[in-house]
Amino acid sequence: MSKMEDRLDGIVERYNEINELMMRSDIVSDRKTMAKLGREQNELTPIVETYQKYKKAKEELAEDQELLKEDDKEIREMAQAEIDELEPKIQADLDRLEILLVPKDPNDSHNCILEIRGAAGGDEGNIFAGDLYRMYIKYCESKNWKTEIIEAEPSEAGGYSLISFKVTGDGAYGTFKFESGSHRVQRVPKTESQGRIHTSTATVLCMPEIEEEDFELDMNDLEIETMRSSGAGGQHINKTDSAVRIVHKPTGIVVKCQDGRSQHENRATALMTIRARVYEEQQREKEAKNEAERMSKIGTGDRAEKIRTYNYPQNRVTDHRIGYTVNQLDRIMDGRLDDLMNALTAADQKAKLAGERS
Repeated sequence: MSKMEDRLDGIVERYNEINELMMRSDIVSDRKTMAKLGREQNELTPIVETYQKYKKAKEELAEDQELLKEDDKEIREMAQAEIDELEPKIQADLDRLEILLVPKDPNDSHNCILEIRGAAGGDEGNIFAGDLYRMYIKYCESKNWKTEIIEAEPSEAGGYSLISFKVTGDGAYGTFKFESGSHRVQRVPKTESQGRIHTSTATVLCMPEIEEEDFELDMNDLEIETMRSSGAGGQHINKTDSAVRIVHKPTGIVVKCQDGRSQHENRATALMTIRARVYEEQQREKEAKNEAERMSKIGTGDRAEKIRTYNYPQNRVTDHRIGYTVNQLDRIMDGRLDDLMNALTAADQKAKLAGERS
């Protein structure tokens, strides 16, 4: 137990140090450092608060155990009653601290970029990509998170062959990272005259927004070109070279951005996106080296390679990774994702805790 408490004491020391740093004038004037310290402070706060509760309860328990030695029967009974109440509370705090101390992804607190592509199923796959986009947007609205479209390729039949957008909100990446993978839909398409159920897919990729100081992108590896924007967007469209296309030459990753009001704005958004894409690719390569048989994060979009199924005839959603099934597809598509997201987070914490204990 002392080893765990030593670790917790170190966290409290760091938490107090952050609080002192955030009051220094030179740090207050440095927006990026303040943001970084703020994220670390938010991550440590639940650990520190739970540890303080745990220590206080342990002190009270020690006092009550001393009172059991008293001659007065009433005092001993009162002390025993308090002990019976304190012991489960202490155990609950210990269990919570165990989970809170499981190593976290340092990017969990970051904003994120979501990229949705229509995959198997042609037009229906693109329409489903649009449905997933609206589902995520509604969920973000319910959490008061800001969303901003980065790149969109609408499909003639509806939906998108590609839609990518940024989500700004505390813990956005930590929440959405479990969405990466192939999403399968089973339903009767509007274009189906015989009423047959079709199976289609869309792939989702979630990437953390990466700050410049956290990951340096070599500008010599980038090929940047400007072009005329196309589609809706305002009177400036097609009159100025405001669209920006960036290619990361070593990986071949391409990002195009044209939804901003200026070339400067599109360039900044495209750079932010390509930094996240390159970072994600490098992380994927590292993980692949450590785990030779690991499949890629989002898969190919093949019908058999799914993380979740949305079955419209039975109003059912199933997440195959954790065996979570709920007959509330209509609520899920309306952006009410809290129960599902909480179940995924809990399963992830349980798996990590099992790994820590083994």
